[in-house]
Order: sequence, then C-alpha cells, then structure tokens
Amino acid sequence: MFPDWKPLITKPSFSDSMCAVKTEGYTRVASTDEVPPGVSRKVDLAGAAVLLANVDGSYYAIRNECTHVGGPLDEGRLYHFEVECPWHGSRFDLRTGSVTHGPARLPEPTYDVKVDGKNILIRPK
Repeated sequence: MFPDWKPLITKPSFSDSMCAVKTEGYTRVASTDEVPPGVSRKVDLAGAAVLLANVDGSYYAIRNECTHVGGPLDEGRLYHFEVECPWHGSRFDLRTGSVTHGPARLPEPTYDVKVDGKNILIRPK
C-alpha cells in the first residue's frame, strides 16, 4: 500500500526514556541507568506517584505519599531497606511497605517490580 514507507527511528532523549510502555500488566517507569544503587526517585504510574528505590542492585516500589500526612517520600532519605518521610520522620520498609517508625500507623502500598534488560517495570500488587 505504501511501498516507500519506512518507520522513523530516532534516538530517545532523556525525557523520552521515562515514557511508559506496558507489558503483562507492567509499565516501564525508568531505566536501570536512571536509578543506580543507593538512589530513589519519584516515577509516575498511570497518574500515581510511586517511589522507586535501588538497594544494592534490587529495585523496590511503594507509594510516594506518606500515610501520616502525605509527605513526599522521594524527598526523604534512604536507610538501606527503609525510606524516611522528610516531614515527620516516619519510616517505611521498602520491601513490604510496613511502618518501621512512627508517627505513621498505616503501611504504604507496594508494587511488583521487574527488570527486563535495562528497563524497570512496575505494576500494582
């Protein structure tokens, strides 16, 4: 139908690399280069803010809003498998979402994470 048609191939820019690609219910949210060990960052999953963290090469994802009064967890500190809310010091286990130190009482929702090549993909549990 279009004999001269060829797909346009472009090299993605940094902002293009954060685009969402869905597979098996998972959505690509970042590349492994963007989240090196010891780093956490906020990513978007269908409009929801999610904290993605790399602890010693393993990736974890929890909701990015503290269950105490909504503090932004991506602005907090990582302590190995815990993230601390910058507002009132609540800490959450990145593996389970459970509260490890108050004043928060409710756990954070967690996400399934998988790595496919350099792509980090997440989905709600």
